[in-house]
Amino acid sequence: MKFLIDECLSPDLAKLAREGGYLESSHVRWLGLAGAKDHVVTRRAVDDGYVLVTHNTTDFRGLYGREELHVGLIAFNTAPGLMSLDLQVRLFLLALSELDGEEAWNEVLEITVDVDRTVTIERFDLPE
Repeated sequence: MKFLIDECLSPDLAKLAREGGYLESSHVRWLGLAGAKDHVVTRRAVDDGYVLVTHNTTDFRGLYGREELHVGLIAFNTAPGLMSLDLQVRLFLLALSELDGEEAWNEVLEITVDVDRTVTIERFDLPE
């Protein structure tokens, strides 16, 4: 399994993935995709077998819903003003724990943190 971290999240997550044994993980900036449209990032992630990790849930859920086959999407949803580097790291570690090293073919793992800091984890098929 390898992860592609979207540009709305820190490259530190890709470093953390590599340190955790996911050596082919990357960040969109490292692949020359800084500023690329979401459909371009989706295409790269799907074609190259990356699990995409993003904070841009709505756009990517729609794009992944059109894909016949993908290795997974991890989406972080947070109440406005809550996202920090510390929270990104904690959510990514939670996602890794939830996946437990298993690829999530055609699955979305959404982790939501509400304004009261309640954490909700959902896994669902996409496309359905």
